[in-house]
Amino acid sequence: MQYKKIIVEKKDRIAKITLNRPSDLNAIDKDTHLELQAALKDIEDDPEARVVVITGAGRAFCAGADLKYAISLVDKPQEMAAFGQLFYDTYNMIEDLSKPVIASVNGMALAGGIELLEACDIAIASEDARIGDQHATFGLIPGGGSTQRLPRQIPLKKAKELLLTGDWITAKEAEALGLVNKTVPADKLEEATMEMAQKLAERSPMASKAIKMLVNRGMQVDLHTGLLLEKGALAAHASTEDRQEGFNAFLEKRKPNFPGR
Repeated sequence: MQYKKIIVEKKDRIAKITLNRPSDLNAIDKDTHLELQAALKDIEDDPEARVVVITGAGRAFCAGADLKYAISLVDKPQEMAAFGQLFYDTYNMIEDLSKPVIASVNGMALAGGIELLEACDIAIASEDARIGDQHATFGLIPGGGSTQRLPRQIPLKKAKELLLTGDWITAKEAEALGLVNKTVPADKLEEATMEMAQKLAERSPMASKAIKMLVNRGMQVDLHTGLLLEKGALAAHASTEDRQEGFNAFLEKRKPNFPGR
């Protein structure tokens, strides 16, 4: 598939997706969703791609839904509902991807943009980034998961405050809340992101897949059930080549080279 609204680059086992609508602050319309979904499926099926980075071109990570496009659907309720479904589908694909996904937040991450950040596994942000869920400011409610993911990622009362007020916070504030893993100067964002991506790319794909699945599913069940899930996954992981390579590397006192099987 040829992409018009995103850029996809693959190098050194890292797949980088750049939202490429800088004049619209990387707002997401229907076509952007479809391109993102196609790219994510391609990356999922590519054994050479072990880590995903998502970022935005220009001065914004993502300003959320393309409101101009959404307003054009006001008198088309079925198409409006389908557009909302795309946010649910795309962000679930990111969360459910078997590979770690890093949000490289290079500027504003607002409304659907913060929801995109929430769907990623790790977030690194430039110090000048501004983050917020401003749906309530315009009389809207989130449609990409913020009412459910945000309270699971930061303290409940703070999540309610951000959702109800629509206020923005700084990258440093987001880091203090745990929504962002690390903040760096803007000119160091690419370097810091790729350093994290390279570290994750060196880890076992089979272990990363299992860990991500267990954490995500474990957040939705009670502790006992989560521990049973982990026990079952551990037994299954024992037969992987990655597990054997890890043991061999330890015994041979060398760096492992995981085959991803």
